[in-house]
Amino acid sequence: MSTSDPRPSRPRTTDPRASIASASNPRTAVVIGGGISGLATAALLARDGYQVDLVEAREELGGRAGSWERDGFRFDTGPSWYLMPEVFDHFLRLLGTSSAEQLDLRPLDPGYRVLFEGYEEPLDIHASAARNADAFEEIEPGAGRRLAEYLDSAGNTYDLALKHFLYTSFTSLRGFLDPAVITRAPRLLALLAEPLERFVARRFRDPRLRQVLGYPAVFLGSSPDRTPSMYHLMSALDLTGGVQYPQGGFARLIDAIVGLAEREGVRLHTGTRATRILTAPSAKGRGTRARKPEVQGVEVRTADGDHRVLHADVVVATADLHHVETTLLPRPLQTYPESWWRRRTSGPGAVLVLLGVRGELPQLQHHTLLFTRDWHENFGAIREGRVPSPASSYVCRPSATDPSVAPPGHENLFVLVPVPSDPSLGHGGVDGSGSPAVERIADEAIARIAEQAGIPDLTERIVVRRTVGPAEFAEDLGAWQGSMLGPAHTLRQSAFFRAGNASRHVSGLFYAGSSTLPGIGLPMCLISAELVAKRLRGDRSSAPLPEPPAGSRAPGEAGTRTTTAASTGVDA
Repeated sequence: MSTSDPRPSRPRTTDPRASIASASNPRTAVVIGGGISGLATAALLARDGYQVDLVEAREELGGRAGSWERDGFRFDTGPSWYLMPEVFDHFLRLLGTSSAEQLDLRPLDPGYRVLFEGYEEPLDIHASAARNADAFEEIEPGAGRRLAEYLDSAGNTYDLALKHFLYTSFTSLRGFLDPAVITRAPRLLALLAEPLERFVARRFRDPRLRQVLGYPAVFLGSSPDRTPSMYHLMSALDLTGGVQYPQGGFARLIDAIVGLAEREGVRLHTGTRATRILTAPSAKGRGTRARKPEVQGVEVRTADGDHRVLHADVVVATADLHHVETTLLPRPLQTYPESWWRRRTSGPGAVLVLLGVRGELPQLQHHTLLFTRDWHENFGAIREGRVPSPASSYVCRPSATDPSVAPPGHENLFVLVPVPSDPSLGHGGVDGSGSPAVERIADEAIARIAEQAGIPDLTERIVVRRTVGPAEFAEDLGAWQGSMLGPAHTLRQSAFFRAGNASRHVSGLFYAGSSTLPGIGLPMCLISAELVAKRLRGDRSSAPLPEPPAGSRAPGEAGTRTTTAASTGVDA
């Protein structure tokens, strides 16, 4: 993978905000959803001169990147992998700061450990690609050289995607006409057509190596046999030293973006649920052809039950796209109606298990993956709506790196078990009080960790336990089918095939978040926010937005945070 800056050169601009809003005539925007994509969108639009109100139904911000505390333990309840650091840094530079200024990032080495059913020896994935090649070679002669070639291909594909396919809404063909894309078109088409599983299997024989290289499909809400091999680019992130951790956890990342949004003047309204996107007929254009209806604002319900209206020139919905389209808009104005979703594939659901454990757990790394022997049965069961048993799982032990997440002499474990995206599996609970199916899945996952990692007394050492089931994802986050991530990255739901970020039926209505392009994951959510900002600037390029000079600040007053919508621009 190239070590040069992957960001392409960008066209010069005089004042990119001049065409958007001015101090004498500010435009207004409402952002629906207080997850990372909503916060990022709000901050970028405010920096571009918009007066921005963000509404979040829950009392806390962060969306899937939530946090829970009990008895001195603090758990992240969502994302736990910090990958694609250049995307985070670029976003923060757009707001006049940097990752170094906002976060205390620690490199992880090993980046993660893998435990395989039926094998005693774990496989540690290190920050050094050379060390990983040596580890592959020990397992399968010749695999070290093939891994080097694989990672070279992954790095080249990643750089190409970053320059030409991630920072675009695919509204122009110009990006496809770049010589770098044209010359690699046959290769790119082949990568789209071939599943990742087959792509890996043609290069490696040992099932353990195939699992390591195929597992990134799970980060994309899919499985190796259904994910295009284009996404082998993910291996350029975790096998070449790209795994980091922000001290304080991912709640610290959310806090940083909240602070930046407030600094840019965003008004944040928690406990404020969007109930309807308001539109009005547009004046007829020339001749007899009518334009699309125009967005007028958002009707909201506050925590005390009052219904009010936030007027806006622009609305950006960053909540789950299925929820937004099918509940906040009338059927004639839905770009993605229920019939569209019936033809789509959800990513898996999840049971989360948050554990506070007495004593140390050196058998686990900061990240540990536990793979079952029957890989295909595991994924097949999830697709068929069955809970796999045994199930592959993922364990995060942030206390290995961050002493602030657990009391002295204790460890913090976050366990994720992929299951069908089925809210009927039920809710989680504290101290085993969740739905029977959810608690059984958690018990089996704990037992399997104890056996495979060699921690026979793990269950007896648990002092804090909470589970989260697919029903919480559906009810608390509005997630389509209770998915933990969003629509799966299958071929039909990737790149320009994924749901777009602008309504086809309402002028001024835009979308961001994991349901839309470019897709799943915190870096993708940040890019989705930037894509909305680009559309509003009229920027149809495939390049990231130009970064302002270091230390520059947008004009405007600091924002506010309220638990009601009683602020400027809101009518009872």
